[in-house]
Amino acid sequence: MPSEIASPTTPATVPSAKPAAETFHPYPWYMPRFWHGMTFGVWFKLLRDNGFAVAWQRWPMAAVISIFAVCNSFLSALQSLFYFRGFPDDRDSQPIFILGHWRSGTTLLHEMMIRDPRFGFATSYECFMPSNFLITEWASPLFSIFMPSKRPMDNMPAGWQLPQEDEFALCNLGAGSPYTMLAFPNNPRHDAKFLDFVGVTPAESSHWQRVFRWFVQRVAHRTGKQLVFKSPPHTARIKQLLELYPRAKFVHIVRDPMSVYPSSTRLWRSLWPSQGLQIANNEGLEEEVLATFCRMYDSFDRERPLIPAGNFHELRYEDLVANSMGEMEKMYQALELGDFESIRPHLASYLEAQKSYQTNKHNLSPEMVAILAERWGPYMRRYGYFEGV
Repeated sequence: MPSEIASPTTPATVPSAKPAAETFHPYPWYMPRFWHGMTFGVWFKLLRDNGFAVAWQRWPMAAVISIFAVCNSFLSALQSLFYFRGFPDDRDSQPIFILGHWRSGTTLLHEMMIRDPRFGFATSYECFMPSNFLITEWASPLFSIFMPSKRPMDNMPAGWQLPQEDEFALCNLGAGSPYTMLAFPNNPRHDAKFLDFVGVTPAESSHWQRVFRWFVQRVAHRTGKQLVFKSPPHTARIKQLLELYPRAKFVHIVRDPMSVYPSSTRLWRSLWPSQGLQIANNEGLEEEVLATFCRMYDSFDRERPLIPAGNFHELRYEDLVANSMGEMEKMYQALELGDFESIRPHLASYLEAQKSYQTNKHNLSPEMVAILAERWGPYMRRYGYFEGV
């Protein structure tokens, strides 16, 4: 069934969203890359699948990651020995998944939800070192100097114990993730199919689900709480997630595409230089962002009806910013997440600390506004973003 949201039409030329002068927060050479958490087998497969096409400028980085990969393999085996009894079946658990396109406010919503002490989450350390965090996370404070204070693309704080996208854990565990393109930005997107699972074989799908459950069980063991996960690709994977967790709850956040589009192109341009094993040429980036959005919401529209009644809630980023308490309270009521009053003071403290936060500013050309109105117009109409375009 064609999506009500996405329009597949492709203009001949997509103007660049890059501002005249674009700066990112620094990411020094000694800071960790996403790939430092891979075991050797996963690391070797990533290199092999991409023809070992590492730019010579990145050879030192690749050599260091290879050393880490050997260590991770050893630590992973050691963790398996410590936890040889395994973990309880969690199929009946009720994780909460935050859905939404990149740069739609998923991080803000995640940060607000985990102010509730009843909720657990996967930390940056756990997502970067997923194969061994149960026996090594105690040492993460020692590595705080190797973590930037802010993310490269915006002013959100970074830190080992802050919440992180579980997609990075899936990537480091070899489950199959579109994020592998961050390592080889100039190569064909070998793992793009794992965004919406179109073209994924049954064996690949089963492997992905096994790996994801493996990770979730260990995070649940560490926290002992109901978990809240945030990963934009999950927006296109509702069916896969429900097969794993039939009682899961979903929160979908949307944002004005006139902010989402330039912020998304900025996201990838900020991550490729810091994480890439190639020197990114950025060719086709703008069209890739446009097409990926359409693909994501094609899948979202197909699979959203699978979510049981009472387990789904939508909100707008702009409304969340303007009336944080009111929007959060509505979400708690809609999803029956428990007493909201008990977390009100925790949330108030967080919001007070965020008062000085500044979002990035973007300017779009009239040509780009017209393209967005055409390609993403149905999304804009559904969520009330078409006025004034």
